[in-house]
Parts: sequence; structure tokens; C-alpha cells
Amino acid sequence: MHEVMQWNVMELWRWQGLVAGVLGLVIIFSGMLLAGVLLWGRRRRQQMQRAVAFFHPRTEDGGGGERVLWCAVRAVQELAPELSTVVYTVDVATPESLAARALDLFGVKLPRCPSVVMLQKGSWIEPKSFRRFTILFQSVGSMVLAWEALSKLTPVLFVDTSGYAFTYAIARVAGSFVACYTHYPTISTDMLARVCSRASSYNNDTKISSSFWLSTAKVWYYRLLAQLYGWAGRCAHVGMVNSSWTYNHIIKLWRSPDRIFLVYPPCDTLTLEALPLDRPKLQLPYIISVAGFRPEKAHTLQLLAFGKALEKLSLEHKRARLKLVGYCRPEDEQRIQSLRDKCKELGLEPYVEFHLRVGDREKAELLGGAIGGLHTMADEHFGISVVEYMAAGVVPIGPKLDIVVDEGGQKPGFLATSISEYAEAIYQVLTMPNYERLKLAEAAKLSASRFSESRFNSAFKKAMGPLLDQAVRHTSVLPKGR
Repeated sequence: MHEVMQWNVMELWRWQGLVAGVLGLVIIFSGMLLAGVLLWGRRRRQQMQRAVAFFHPRTEDGGGGERVLWCAVRAVQELAPELSTVVYTVDVATPESLAARALDLFGVKLPRCPSVVMLQKGSWIEPKSFRRFTILFQSVGSMVLAWEALSKLTPVLFVDTSGYAFTYAIARVAGSFVACYTHYPTISTDMLARVCSRASSYNNDTKISSSFWLSTAKVWYYRLLAQLYGWAGRCAHVGMVNSSWTYNHIIKLWRSPDRIFLVYPPCDTLTLEALPLDRPKLQLPYIISVAGFRPEKAHTLQLLAFGKALEKLSLEHKRARLKLVGYCRPEDEQRIQSLRDKCKELGLEPYVEFHLRVGDREKAELLGGAIGGLHTMADEHFGISVVEYMAAGVVPIGPKLDIVVDEGGQKPGFLATSISEYAEAIYQVLTMPNYERLKLAEAAKLSASRFSESRFNSAFKKAMGPLLDQAVRHTSVLPKGR
């Protein structure tokens, strides 16, 4: 017995020594890593440039986020012409091609071409690179990409327009001022609620939603991410958000209300508002959907809802069509083919059209002929496409908590969340009398005037002005030639 106890004590000491050794190595490694980061930051401060750099790795996404980028670049160039503007991108681009793209796709004329810093580590932020713990690994990947960006050029002001909050700490270490424009939070209470309720969706796999233990683990994983996200967000000197819904979530997560500003995203409402409310009588009536071909846009739901609506329609109204309009990235090709296959499976091939990589002019023409517009992304609480529908006099059909709200007692559109609700709304739009549709379209146009490019420009400059002034003053101490 004495020998057994002696052996247990020795074994315990050995394990304690092993644990102490591992902890010691972790502490030493962490200290070396911290020292390396601080040394890197010191070197970056010494090489800081008189520039405002926009962190928008995907400059070819073609959506509302890219419009925000170019309108923000234009506003900064107007506010601080003494500072150069730079765009960090993983896409192949030149200053001239980016300026031409801003003008051709979005009608945004930049005072001067922005400089370009090409990034090589774009795979670090691709969802397909991480099949599990995608948000966590993408967040870490964004820090790696920001490290590459800031190592190549350290600006006096770092502006994130893609929602990569974990990059802000890296920019702060490099000595840059930090501003951001957030379209929707990386983590939200809605996402937590969905996992808690064990509802499956594009970001909550059926395998997880069907398991109590996996769902519980994912809830705690999301809660940890929410804490880290809040810490990262507090590294920004100025934060701008696109809606009151996003504002409320960001305030709760970042806990820095004095630095958060509500700046509605820009929409080319002037061009669209000029479109007539009446639709050509000889053409086939159609519903339009303007959205990037990404999983969260829920195009399959649109096909199912449209198919269900067609079943209810009389022969007279069965001439209706659904037009899916959106910018298509190379990685979206397979998803689009899946949607085409779904159309074939549902017998919708004659009724559904795909319009890919369209510019502003063609999109305006398509909007000018549509009578209804679909928007099915549940977690996007400000859809620029919904604003475009309303500005063009297209009756919007959007998710609850979107921007389809009563204006002066007149509802400008329909709200829906389920397939049956969307199908019913589509049916209502296609069968309603023309005078009733015109009444809704007029209310929609009136509501859309809140979201013009000029209003974005004013609100953006008001939020960013003091920080830009501070950045300009800071450049006065930098050596000449930078």
C-alpha cells in the first residue's frame, strides 16, 4: 500500500511538472508573439503614409457594399484632397480600372483614381476554405490579410467597408486611425436565437440543429465570438452602420455609442425615381429579384414561392415571369447552375430568366418594367435592392424588419418570411388592379427618397469629418516624401 501511494505521489508530481512546463512554454510563446507584434507595429508607425486606405478585399462583388465603397472613396477625396486614397484588394485591378468600374457600374465619378495595393492572401477570408468554425477562421484570416495589407502600406487612416471587425486591432497596432462601415454584424442576437431554437438555415447546418448537444455547444461558441467581436469593434475610432437594426445590435455588442453613427447606404434614387409608374401594357408582367448569387440571398426560396404563386394564378395571369438579376462572381457559377437545375425540377424554365453581371443602365431598364420586387435575405435588415425597387415604383416584397414600413399611413409594399407568405404576396401583386398597384408604387417612391446618394454623402462626411481632420493634423509630423 505504501509503495502504491508513493508511486501515485510521484506520478502526480510528474504530471504537475508536465503541466507547468506546457504553461511555461505557452507564456513564453505568447510573450514572444506579443513582442513581435509590438515590434512590427513600431516599424509600421515609422513608415506611415499620408493616405486613407480602404479595406475592401472583394472589389468585384458588384453589390450594394461596393457602391458604399466608391461613394465613401469619393467623399474622402472631397473632404481631404491632401491625402491620397488607396484600396486594398485581392482582385486584379489598376487605379484606372477601379475608377472606370465605379463609374460604369454605379455611376460614381471619382475626383481622382485611387491607388491599388494587391493582396495575395485572399484565400484566408474565403468561406470555402473553412468548412467548420467558418466565422472564427474567417475572422482570424481577415487579421492575416490585414497584416499583409498594412505591411505593404500603412495609412494614417484605415477604413473597413466589408465588415471585418477583427482587422481593427491590427490597424491600431500599426498606428492608424480606424473607421468602418458595417452593413450587418458578424454576430447578432438573431443568429443566437436561431441556434437556440434549433432552426436550420444557410449558417446553421441540419446536423447541428437536430442535436441538442451540438446546438448548445454552438450557442456557447457564438457567445464567445460575440465577446471577441465586441472587443474588436471597440478598436474603431468611428463606426458607421446602415440601419437602426444594425445600430442597436452594434451598440449592444461594441458598447461604444458615442462613436457609432447611423448612415443610410447610398442608392441611385434620382435615376430610378425618374422612371414612370405605369408599365408597358404589351409586355409580359414580371417580378424582379436584384441580389448577388450567394447562399444567404435565398434564391431557392424565391423559386419555390414563385412556383407556388403560379399554381394559384388563372390562365390570364400565368404569363408572368420572374427575372433574377445580380452580379455573378466566378465562385457563384456553380450556385447559378444549381438554381437553373431547380427551375427545371420545378417546371419553371419557361418562366424564369437570369440576368447576370448587369450594369446600372440595364438594371434600371429591368426595374422600369417590373411590377413587383423580391428580397429574401432574412438577416439583411437594410436591403439596398428594396430601396431600388421603391425608387423605381416596383412594389417590394421583403422580409419582416426590413425597410418596407408605413409612410403616412400608406404601406408601400408587402412583408413576408415563409414560402407561403412570399407566394401569397407575389399572387397579390400580380393580380391586383392597376390603380391599386399605382397607389402602392407612389407610396414606395416617396419612402425611397430617404436613401439618396446625396444624403449618404452628407451623413458620411458629418461622421468622418472630425476623424479626417485629426488624421490630416497627424500627417504634419510625418517626414516629407511619405
